[in-house]
Amino acid sequence: MERVDQFDLPALASKPVVLFDFDGTVADTQPAIFRSVREVLSRRGYDLPDDQLRPLIGPPLEEGIRLVCDIDADGAREVAIEYRALFERTVTADEIPVFPGMRELLDALRSRGRRIAVATSRIESATKDLIAMLGVTQFHAIAGRVQGVRYSKAESISAALDLLDASPDQAVMIGDRKYDVLGAAALGIPCIGLYSGAAEDGELEGAGAVAVCRSIDEIASLLGV
Repeated sequence: MERVDQFDLPALASKPVVLFDFDGTVADTQPAIFRSVREVLSRRGYDLPDDQLRPLIGPPLEEGIRLVCDIDADGAREVAIEYRALFERTVTADEIPVFPGMRELLDALRSRGRRIAVATSRIESATKDLIAMLGVTQFHAIAGRVQGVRYSKAESISAALDLLDASPDQAVMIGDRKYDVLGAAALGIPCIGLYSGAAEDGELEGAGAVAVCRSIDEIASLLGV
């Protein structure tokens, strides 16, 4: 665990609301994402190694696709549609394991009366399906992208707060990419960064995370559980 700025880190342990990103924070979805998107892109002549696919994790999918290959907006939407169909049809719970210690952290937060929610750039309905498949029942609310209604990370975070009837000053965000940090900052919410495999070294600090961790145990310590 590394402190990044002068934020009062002990104050994180008293925040009554804890928001979590999903991909790369709650569950290790990266291998399943890479497998699915690689299959779809291979039909278009792309053969990309993992290090070039990493930018997919974090932003809205269509943006991520355009970050990793030379394709226009319409093409990215087509890839996203094919990817989502393949992912939803083929992914299993074993392929997207919950990170070690995460279930215990969520249980501990709830036992202490903290309100917890997911705020993600993944499509909300798909996120709910994945969380149900994983049997992660601790969340009080799940907020994600809703086509034509909600798009940005900040909008998902705001929606999660609304579902919890909470204000930004009550919350802390946990995420593994700069998008989580910046989305939280747009609402004045401190973000703890988790290096779980998608972010480049220094990315989370550079985006303004108040602290960075490399395990769920370190996050639990910051949250006072």
